[in-house]
Amino acid sequence: MYTSFFGLNEKPFSITPDPRYLFMSERHGEALAHLVYGVTESGGFMQLTGEVGTGKTTLVRTLLLNRMPANADVAVVLNPQISAREFLISICEELGIAVPADRSSIKALIDTLNHHLLDAHSDGRRTILVVDEAQNLAPDVLEEVRLLTNLETAKQKLLQIVLIGQPELRDLLARNDLRQLAQRITGRYHLEPLSRDETAQYIEHRLKVAGALGEVFDAGAKREVFRLSQGVPRLINVICDRALLGAYTVESRRVNRRMVRRAAIEITGKTEKTTWPRWAIPAIGMGAAVVIVAGFLQALDERRNQIDASIDPPVAEAIPASAPEPVATVAETADNVETEGDPVVSLDDQLQMASELTRSELALKTLLDLWGVEFQRGQRGCTQAAAAGYECLFQRGSWSGLKQFDRPAILTLVDGRGAVHDVVLTAINGAMVELSIGGVAVTHTLEEVTDMWFGEFLLLWRPPNGSSEALGPGSSGPGVAWLRRSLAAIDVRYQTDPQTPEVFDEDLADKVRLFQRDNRLDVDGLAGHQTQIIINTLLNPDSTPRLIIPRLAQE
Repeated sequence: MYTSFFGLNEKPFSITPDPRYLFMSERHGEALAHLVYGVTESGGFMQLTGEVGTGKTTLVRTLLLNRMPANADVAVVLNPQISAREFLISICEELGIAVPADRSSIKALIDTLNHHLLDAHSDGRRTILVVDEAQNLAPDVLEEVRLLTNLETAKQKLLQIVLIGQPELRDLLARNDLRQLAQRITGRYHLEPLSRDETAQYIEHRLKVAGALGEVFDAGAKREVFRLSQGVPRLINVICDRALLGAYTVESRRVNRRMVRRAAIEITGKTEKTTWPRWAIPAIGMGAAVVIVAGFLQALDERRNQIDASIDPPVAEAIPASAPEPVATVAETADNVETEGDPVVSLDDQLQMASELTRSELALKTLLDLWGVEFQRGQRGCTQAAAAGYECLFQRGSWSGLKQFDRPAILTLVDGRGAVHDVVLTAINGAMVELSIGGVAVTHTLEEVTDMWFGEFLLLWRPPNGSSEALGPGSSGPGVAWLRRSLAAIDVRYQTDPQTPEVFDEDLADKVRLFQRDNRLDVDGLAGHQTQIIINTLLNPDSTPRLIIPRLAQE
């Protein structure tokens, strides 16, 4: 989704282990050196441990693909939660050894394996066993691992073993009943997370491999990634991937610290505790701010009273279709408050004060009211919308996409404490946006909303002929006829001259692609939901609530 926006060839922070992205930190370099030593020196029995997500599997794949001796035969066991018999069978299958007819006999399996190892040794070949997630090996399976190290000639071991696992593997091998196995390990290495500097280098390394030409994460963002991930590569990948998506949704080509923090909140659901109230007002200039806070709280109290007065409702009673005038807004007070140095009530503060009024049910009710659909208690909002001929569209996007759709939408915002709020975006007026918080109208700058919005939104639209199915080559019926008529009504360049108006032919697909290209949509020739919504918006039916306030209408 965001790769082309940042000029990348592929996603740089995929959690799938890929040796191309291996970042050779000092720790990873030492770990790989230990592994290489273990597989090139006869009789090596190696143990590599590390916390979850530190890059153990990526190191192993790098070892297998690039650093294995040419004369090595490798057996890799990825699922060690098996019995001792299944473990031996897995090794035989990995090495291409014919399993004996009596698969239930462990002695027969070991004899077969020993015979193969002797033949390989006589041919000058090494046999290497790599066991991933070795902390899950049962004690009886570990005993078989120990017995496998007894397969040897007079001069050297026939099987080299590498155990890869989490720190629990060290505790497991420290058990008294497994001391014989632990004593045979000739090399141990524990992989630590990255340092702060290495984390920054790791982020830049992966971006460059993916094709980035410039800096995408600023210095503060990299420090925040380290603080939140503690240098664990897998967590770095997850946080950075989500932060890139967040930057894309707000059309920012640089990722900053706040975007990283919001990405981590969305991924983990955990928030850092902050001192309440964050909006505590200093004594100097308190007068104007108190008026603003009091006005907003009065509006909230009135809204709560409306809800409390209803008869056992799961959500609020009807909100007027036309949003009420805000009691106090940033726009109204910016000139005479901010210029004097007095604080104003931020969107973050308002959301925290009105947290019980920012539930999704209340936001859906407000949105339905804007479309003239009466909300019924006890029913899902989107179900009621469908009954009235509308559909809910929930997706992640950007401001430019919302402006294209040009209709009210529910935005999912995250406040400074990490709490999630659903509010209704009712208008965009230049650099200002109008929101409905539980039925209370407020106005804020687009920039302030952007800091709390990660791109998730929900809007309503009316599918043509009551069907929301996508239209493409092979489709037929009234929906295709509507598509032809609508495109022709928007621009003569989209007009078609079909023999069968209700059949989606290649000529119509070409016109759909042209329309999509003109409107910066995905050019696939299919009239899906987004394409149909943009068509509806451009046709400008009177029944459609609008989001953008034209400048001429304000004068």
